[in-house]
Amino acid sequence: MTTSLQSFADLSDGDLLATVHRLAIDERRATASLIASLAELDERRLYLAEGYSSLFTYCTRVLHLSEHAAYGRIEAARVARKYPVFLERLAAGDLTLTTIGLLAPHLTSENHLYLVETARHQSKRDVEHLVASLRPQPAVPSVVRKLPPLASQRPPEAVQTCPANPLLPRLSTPVSSAPAFTEPKAIPALVKPLAAERYKVQFTVSRETFEKLRRVQDLMRHTCPDGDVGIVFERALTMLLQHLEETKLAHVSRPQRPRGTTSGSRRIPSAVRRAVWTRDDGQCAFIGARGRCTERGFLEFHHVIPFADGGLAVVDNIQLRCRAHNQYELDRWFGTQDPPVVRERRDFSGWSNSVRTESPVMSDRRRPMTAVGDKKCQNFSLATVMSRLASAGCLSVTDRLGAHSRSVTACAAH
Repeated sequence: MTTSLQSFADLSDGDLLATVHRLAIDERRATASLIASLAELDERRLYLAEGYSSLFTYCTRVLHLSEHAAYGRIEAARVARKYPVFLERLAAGDLTLTTIGLLAPHLTSENHLYLVETARHQSKRDVEHLVASLRPQPAVPSVVRKLPPLASQRPPEAVQTCPANPLLPRLSTPVSSAPAFTEPKAIPALVKPLAAERYKVQFTVSRETFEKLRRVQDLMRHTCPDGDVGIVFERALTMLLQHLEETKLAHVSRPQRPRGTTSGSRRIPSAVRRAVWTRDDGQCAFIGARGRCTERGFLEFHHVIPFADGGLAVVDNIQLRCRAHNQYELDRWFGTQDPPVVRERRDFSGWSNSVRTESPVMSDRRRPMTAVGDKKCQNFSLATVMSRLASAGCLSVTDRLGAHSRSVTACAAH
């Protein structure tokens, strides 16, 4: 069978969607059939006669599966032999190999049917939370430790030089015996559920952030004598969340009297932003052929009727859109030619202002796009989220790894 990109490029939109859906079903069925055959092959131990000591080696050497793929399929095959319902649900698309791998160590004859139904169509994060509720782990202690310096920042080792000997040629440049080191990649922050209401959070901070943490701990000794990092982290997030809701969503304790929409202004009043966010429940409100978009990040305030075509910044004309669907609506309304270029104004605290202004070099038909999220938090790592807490009076966390970095581990309650 020959597969080429051109064979799909010639399909219409409807035919392409139908083809992708059919191929995904075929892939699930083929995977389930492979796992069923591996279960029988494992039972008969046919890999021994083929010259391999284990089914894993047979899968990687003969079937040319990757180590990860071989391990996951072998584990699923052994689960399916003991509980055949998992094979049926895998073929139907209710469960994934990742889900089966997470549930495998915790399956029993009493709970496997319950877990099959509970984990149906769940994400990896949801299944991890389910597993944590089955086997709760004790809370981890708050730990702050200094990391060793990076290899590239270590002092150079002694250089080997040849002794002075007139019979030997002199080396033009000295040769160092130290191997060449490369800069290691930053390890992403770890968020792992320990129980139904507890999580382990681990990330790395710079020396500057560590000193801020120590200062915050000293100032909190009256209310938190042991300086628990988990409590500091919780308090800092509470203040950051309040700051973001005030600046992005205009959620304040004493809102001002609503003002009418200014004629000729694309600014969305605070009262409208609050009402739209509450109505749309902080979720993209785009309705597609298969239902509503589930995205809750990168949200923007979207004009149903664009401002360039007379749309007003009122509740009935403003909806939440994720960045992808906001751009999709833009292309549908104006076409893909001459797309708008936007930039965000910033307030004095360094946070992005909620109102995005357009570049003056654009065409006359323009639509405003109002961002809800900070552009510097697009990766949404824990360190990035905390990167500007200093401006809000809290600690600051960055992704930088240096000679004076600290590893911070805390246990946070849900």
